[in-house]
This record gives sequence, C-alpha cells and structure tokens, in this order.
Amino acid sequence: MDYEGYVARKLSIGIFLLLSILAVSLYSLSHGAYFLSVREVVDALLGGGTDSARLVVWNIRMPRIAAGLLVGASLAIAGAVMQGFLRNPLATPFTMGVSHGAMFGASLAILLGAGYAESSGRISLDNPYAVVLFAFIGAISATAVILALARLKGLSPEAIILAGVAMSSLFVALTTLVQYFADELQLAAMVYWSFGDLGRATWRENAIMLVVFVPIFAYFVVKRWDLNASVMGDDVAKSVGVDVERVRLISTFLAALITAVSVAFVGVIGFVGLIAPHAIRLVAGGDYRFLIPLSALAGALLLVAADTIARLVLSPMILPVGIVTSFLGAPAFIYLLIRMEGRR
Repeated sequence: MDYEGYVARKLSIGIFLLLSILAVSLYSLSHGAYFLSVREVVDALLGGGTDSARLVVWNIRMPRIAAGLLVGASLAIAGAVMQGFLRNPLATPFTMGVSHGAMFGASLAILLGAGYAESSGRISLDNPYAVVLFAFIGAISATAVILALARLKGLSPEAIILAGVAMSSLFVALTTLVQYFADELQLAAMVYWSFGDLGRATWRENAIMLVVFVPIFAYFVVKRWDLNASVMGDDVAKSVGVDVERVRLISTFLAALITAVSVAFVGVIGFVGLIAPHAIRLVAGGDYRFLIPLSALAGALLLVAADTIARLVLSPMILPVGIVTSFLGAPAFIYLLIRMEGRR
C-alpha cells in the first residue's frame, strides 16, 4: 500500500468515527424519558421549537453529551499515551492510582463536612465543588508521588507501574478507614460519588474540562514522533534524540492530570482508556500520528454510546455510566491478557 493510501485509510476511519458520534449524539438527544423527534431536536438546537424542548436539549441532554465527548476523549488519549511510554498494553491512568486517589479525596471531603442531603430517596452532595477539589487533589497526588520517585530514583517503566499498584492499595486502605468513621448517609454519599455519572457535569464543568483538554491534546500530538520512537525502546528513542526520561515523566503527568480533572467532575469511569486505544490499534495500527486523534474519537463515541445505553436500558431509571463501561471493559481486559499470553 502506498503512503497516500495509508493516510487515506486512517482518514476514512476518522470520518466514520465522526459520523458515528454525530448519529449517536442525535439519537441520545431525542430519546429518553421525554421523547423528542429529530425535527424537534434540530429546531431546539437552532434556537426554535418549544420551551420544554429547548430546556431538555440545552440544559439536560447537551451538557451530558458534551461531558461524554470530553471525558471519553480524555481517558482514551491518556490510556494511549501511557501504554506507549510505559510500554505496557494494560497501562492506563488508573494504573497510577488516579481513581483510588480520587475516591479517597472525595470520601475525605464528605466526612469532613462537604455535606450530604437525602431528597426523594436520592443521595446528593450539598457542596459538590469541595468534593471535586478534594477528589482532584487525591487523584493527582498519587501520580505526583510516583513521578517524584521516578525522577529521583530513575524508576523503569515496569517499576512505575508497580509503584502505581502500591499507591492504589494505599488509597484503598485510606478510603476504607474514612468509610469506617462515616455515618450511614455519609457512607451512602461516598458510594454514590464513586459511580461514574455524566449527569453531574454542567456547561461550567464542561468548559473547565475543555480548557484542560485542548493544550494537553495538542502537546501529545506534537510529541507523536517521540511516542513512536519510545515504543521501540529507550535505546532507539535516545538514538534519534528523544530525552526519554523527561518526555515520559511530563507525558505521564499530563495523562494523569487530564484524567484527574475528568474523574473529579464525573466520578470513576473505568476501562475507556483501555478499550478505545486497543480498538483503534486493531483497525488502524499503532502509529501514534493517527492513534492519538483516532483514540480520542473512539473514546468519545464509546462513552456517549455507553451513557445512552445507561439512560435507556432501564428508563426512566438512569444507570451510572461507569457500570456500563465496566461491563464492556472486563471482557476486553481478559481478552488482552489472553492475547499477551498467546504472544509469549
């Protein structure tokens, strides 16, 4: 296959993913407890239609879809980058203890008085932004400790992953300790927060996630050649002028940062950073020039589709999207393990 055909195939995959995102988003906008026809959705998007249709589209469903696009793309590119720099197909930001750190931070905030309220049988937080701040600090602190050790002691990629497992275990223990001292409503609020839920995101949260996403995505695109070289091994990367240790630490931190922001706002949503990059590798190969943008599109599509399923499968009850992604991700994880063993 000539180079033009090679590039054209990657572009065709990107166009297919974009069209799929548009189709799934339109379906998600129209379906739910309050059904809207496609015509009503289009009218509401253009500023026309009824007041109720505009309210449902712009205040309820569009922020949720925007959050799905941003969080899905963020988790996917973070997973793709970490799998490249750590040279482990099972590596994701959650490997670095991000999710467990966020859970500990959120639980601590609730215990210290971020508050909880029980309304119509549902647990909600009185001061969600305090929980968001504590969750973000918990999520990023795990990675900061690991990367500080890597910088000071020169840890290998394998050692970084093992350090992430150790930090995850530590945060699980700390979270269990916090939950032990919580009362029933606080414990319910902690468990409720741990469910990944795109419905928590408003336009303000989406704007913050977008501001964080754009420069980090641009940095990874600029470093696409460094990623391609790093996959071949540190010696190969150094031979072509890549400062491997520096780029690895910066990229790992940025991948954890973009994940921490997402997790802090919407809770823990697992496996997106594992499924999306590997799905793209199967159909488009491992060239990071294309893997990063295509993984972002695949992650966005996956999460919006999963959230649509979560909203509709037991309608009018809405399942947390983290449950759906876990059901999808667990078989994918087992498949990757079997595939790795087969290669050996």
